[in-house]
Amino acid sequence: MSQPDSSTIPCVFGEVLFDRFPDGSEVLGGAPFNVAWNLQAFGSSPIFISRVGEDELGEKIRTQMQNWNMDTSGLQTDTKHATGTVDITLHNNEPSFEIVANSAYDHIAADAIPAVQASMIYHGSLALRDNNNRSALMSLKQRTRADVFMDVNLRDPWWKTQDLHEMMSGARWIKLNENELAMLANDGGDQHEQAIYLAEKYSLELVVVTLGGEGAFALGSNGSMHQIRPTANIDVVDTVGAGDAFASVCMLGIENNWEISEMLERAQQFASAIVGIRGATTDALEFYEPFVRKWDL
Repeated sequence: MSQPDSSTIPCVFGEVLFDRFPDGSEVLGGAPFNVAWNLQAFGSSPIFISRVGEDELGEKIRTQMQNWNMDTSGLQTDTKHATGTVDITLHNNEPSFEIVANSAYDHIAADAIPAVQASMIYHGSLALRDNNNRSALMSLKQRTRADVFMDVNLRDPWWKTQDLHEMMSGARWIKLNENELAMLANDGGDQHEQAIYLAEKYSLELVVVTLGGEGAFALGSNGSMHQIRPTANIDVVDTVGAGDAFASVCMLGIENNWEISEMLERAQQFASAIVGIRGATTDALEFYEPFVRKWDL
């Protein structure tokens, strides 16, 4: 994998919201926000581009970002739409999501996005369910000319096959789970063949496929296939944010020019740690410190 200009920073575009759990707890989340939060903890200093309501939840988000020393210049305030929320239910530790429509993060204003030199742009698919955000992202891509890391993140009913194919055609690296792979590479064959199909169709440099409890595999630009399995006896509290944890370390790997096998191993280590806590992130720096030391970040 080639290395982006180290003088620039990753740009993370998309939703920020509060995940509401059955026990009444609320945890700050949204896949792009989770990725940006993790990258900040790893010293990557991303700029996070999103939008919150002029409400209590929006203020909580801004305050928590400031407390985490995150750049808030890309966080817009919307006076008409509320901060995003998601109601989460858990079945056998697997989350299902009820996502509120027409939230503040659906209305990111292109002309309010700050100028940035981006090493790469991260985006998922949920925040692009609206034409407004697709236009805002296109403007950002045109201004920065940065390569795109796409995290598929399909959430029913907020996606269309044609939209996903357009997004993938604009990406250099993608991450998706095994179910998303099967839906998008519907030409048959095994999972490795499906990954090859996507890589060839969209000229992708890297395809990362997460397999839940079975680990993950990655296909490199030279056709090399790499596989990782988690260690046994992982204590699982919930799996919310595991994919986002994996994506954030993959981005670190691209930025730091890690070998694909090393990137996968480290992403699996971090994702295995995330499933041991409630929700997708934590504000405990000591949670991240062992990884920062071990990976020499």
